[in-house]
Amino acid sequence: MTDFRMDHVGVTVQDLDKALAFFQALGFEVEGRSEIGGPWADRVNGLDGTRVDMAMVKPPGGGTKLELTRFISPEPVGEMDKPVNSFGFSHVCYQVDDVDAVIARARDAGYELVRELVNYQDVYRLAYIRGPEGLLGRVSKFGPALFGMLVGCLVLRS
Repeated sequence: MTDFRMDHVGVTVQDLDKALAFFQALGFEVEGRSEIGGPWADRVNGLDGTRVDMAMVKPPGGGTKLELTRFISPEPVGEMDKPVNSFGFSHVCYQVDDVDAVIARARDAGYELVRELVNYQDVYRLAYIRGPEGLLGRVSKFGPALFGMLVGCLVLRS
């Protein structure tokens, strides 16, 4: 079997600048931005007249990147601001060293939590941050109880 690794996740947005600002507020870095289109883009996307403005952003420290794409043509379709229980992709989640610092940066940039920062049984702290166009970012930090759970699993398997 061929090895697999997650390279990036594509997200279609209406306002690329606002989406970039949101992910930059969470700590992502812009790796590159360009406008592309043409026959090859039509063939791979299954659309005609494809022209997009896209940017690749990466989380600090590496990991799975996000490809943010604004369709110039054809016009994008679909709903924005869907609740998290809607079908399809709902959010991207990144483990961070300091959840509070990421939330503070996001709030300073004008973004709010979906509801609140939660401590789930000392296993991890997590919060959803609502961005423009219904984008959801989740930040998490594993806590001390996770280590105890892992040790318990190792003991049970021994």
